[in-house]
Amino acid sequence: MGRKLLIAALLLAALLSGYWFSMRTNTQATAPGAAAGQKVAFALRDLDGRLRNADEWRGRPKLVNFWATWCAPCRREIPLLKATQEAHGDDGLQVIGIAVDFEDDVRAYAAEADFNYPILVGQDDAMAVAESSGVSFIGLPFTLVVAPDGTLLAAHMGEIDASQIDTIVAELARLERGATDIEAARRALHSL
Repeated sequence: MGRKLLIAALLLAALLSGYWFSMRTNTQATAPGAAAGQKVAFALRDLDGRLRNADEWRGRPKLVNFWATWCAPCRREIPLLKATQEAHGDDGLQVIGIAVDFEDDVRAYAAEADFNYPILVGQDDAMAVAESSGVSFIGLPFTLVVAPDGTLLAAHMGEIDASQIDTIVAELARLERGATDIEAARRALHSL
């Protein structure tokens, strides 16, 4: 009986890992193309209770980062996102954090993190924003790269690193200068 249970558990684990791998691979491979022309729109409250709308940052390229206080990769990438805002905010780039978490937990973490970019908070509402991007939302962290007109250029699942940020910033700068267009930028960012 023990051997049959072990075999059944191994088969179930193999099936689930295969499903997870195919979903992860499929989502990452198609994320930028899955929502061609999709506009990123949201209205969520910030830590001061003010309703903030995506249109507030219209005309600026954006990195919209979905995160949570309990998510270790999310917490690891926050210093990089802060450095990105510091280095490129004057050039127009806007990092926006959307916490998929409880407001009290986010408020406590924000006090120690000293964010230099807006933090919006929601639970189901924040997940709905992520899902409205047209990309399968499979976990945190999750970052959207958004053109100045609000068009989704790319989605990155998982922790973002400095080389990926450099690629994003360079492509957004090319888009701003008119050296590329939306479709070419989407193709260039496809491999994030």
